[in-house]
Amino acid sequence: MDKVKLVISALIVVAAVAAYYAWPEISQLLRVGMIIVGLVAGAALALTTEPGKEAWSFAVGARNEVRKVIWPTRKETFQSTLVVIIGVFFVGLYIWILDSVSFWVIYDLVLGIGG
Repeated sequence: MDKVKLVISALIVVAAVAAYYAWPEISQLLRVGMIIVGLVAGAALALTTEPGKEAWSFAVGARNEVRKVIWPTRKETFQSTLVVIIGVFFVGLYIWILDSVSFWVIYDLVLGIGG
């Protein structure tokens, strides 16, 4: 029975999208409302199935875990961002120096075609 409910909920959503394109003469607001109603109806029907209940339970658990996260303060975020920017600058400078030295070694010393 769950598979039938899932198929019907998918058909409701598809019908709502099809209705959006089938009646372009109707107001845009009304057509968007039809899609929203179709999505809500399809989701409500899908949530009555066992996979839907499991998905809802997972979403609730994920929300509870996100609430447990200790988010950094504005100052900590700024300091971490500054450290990353400075680190990227120095790594880029290091790679540029290695590239320049490699270029000089290969073209001037090895091949003898440098200027």
